[in-house]
Formats: sequence, structure tokens, C-alpha cells
Amino acid sequence: MWFAFGMAALLLVLGLLVHAFKLHFLISGYNTMSRAKREKVDVRRVARAIGVWSYANAAVFTVVGLLLALEIAVPIEVPLVFFGITTLVLLVRAQRYDGNIFDEDGNLRPGAGRQLALAGGVIGALVIGIIALLFLSSRPVEITATEEGVEISGLYGTTLEWESITEARLLEALPTIEMRTNGSAVGSKLRGHFRTAEYGPVRLFVDAEIPPFLLLDGSEGVVILNLGSAADTEELFARAEAEMAAP
Repeated sequence: MWFAFGMAALLLVLGLLVHAFKLHFLISGYNTMSRAKREKVDVRRVARAIGVWSYANAAVFTVVGLLLALEIAVPIEVPLVFFGITTLVLLVRAQRYDGNIFDEDGNLRPGAGRQLALAGGVIGALVIGIIALLFLSSRPVEITATEEGVEISGLYGTTLEWESITEARLLEALPTIEMRTNGSAVGSKLRGHFRTAEYGPVRLFVDAEIPPFLLLDGSEGVVILNLGSAADTEELFARAEAEMAAP
């Protein structure tokens, strides 16, 4: 929730500064151009495009923040994907207002290909970053039982030492999720911090379509996880019980 509101405030301020207050020196790239090159840029249209981009994204993040405040579960990927797509559109559109790249007829100027290639590289990196985030969020969590405890790798991963675990039990169904506070939900794969009706704040590392689920409670709080099969989850439960019973 606070992340969404923080992003909304940041984007709104940026839009106002660049668009409404005309602080064009805040525009990346434009602020490092020579005076001769700046004169060929339609900076007002660039600033307006940045303003529209900022206000639209601020509105989306605000709506998501309000929904989360009302305890309505909204995937944080929604505003992030919108942010990524609109950023791509902004980067492409801003090039059309740069007279150093395109002439009055909209044709590419000689030697401007390198600048376009740089912009294309930024766009490509952004697309790759978004895809990578969604890919990592959708991959199964790697959970390993070691001599020290349960190691959970990947995003939001942690290590639960055996001596810190005070309770272990199997759940045939997940608790009621009231809100995702700092986590990801891609399809049936839930990971990160959530708030539940039954246990309050918990950390989930589960595929909701593969019951049962192992609940581990202790000094690290409530963690609920499962493995790639019911048999593997039950085996980890037996290991946890054995470690807790050990002197």
C-alpha cells in the first residue's frame, strides 16, 4: 500500500515540476545537450508527454493504493506493467520531438542512428527487466532442508533455523488471504508477505494448486510453504517434526 502511494506521490511531483512548472532541466538527456541542440528540441511537447505519463501512472498507483487500503487484493504487477508499457510509449514518442534526430518532414537525420540505438537499448533493457521480474515471480520456489534449517531461495527467500521453529503442521487449504502487503502473485504461485484472517501477517511460498501446505511458526513468524508434490511437502513436515523433537 505505502509503496503504491509513494510511487504515486513521486510521479505526481515529477509531472508537476516538468510540465506545470517547466523545470525542463530535469528531463534526462535534454539537460546535458548543448544550447544549439536544445533549440532543435520541442521541449514543450516533450514536457507535456512526460506530464501525461506522470499523471496517468500516479493515478493508477493511487487507485491501487486505495484498493489495498480497503483490503482489496490487487496484484502489484498491475501498476508495474502499466508503468513499463507507458514508459516505452513515452521513450518512443519523445524521439519524435527531437529535431536533432528527425527533420521537419519526420525523416531521420544523417548520423542520428546512434542516438536512436541508445534509446532502443534503454527500451530493450526495460522490457527485459519487466519480463525477468514476471519470470522470477512465476518460477517455483526452491526449498531445501539442511542441517541448520529450511532454506528458501529466490525472491523474498529466507532461512528458518530448526531451533527457531516452535510449531509445524500440515494444512489442507490455505488460510483466507485478506491482503498482500509485499509479495507477488503470478497465477497460483504466491510468495512474500501477506495478511490472513486466521494467522495475521504470514509469509507464503506456495503453489496454491498443490496441497497440502506446511505451516512453520516460530521466532521468524508464520511461514507457509509447499514443494512440487504432496509427498515432498509431507516429507519436509516429517523432517521438521523430527528436528523439533530432537534434544
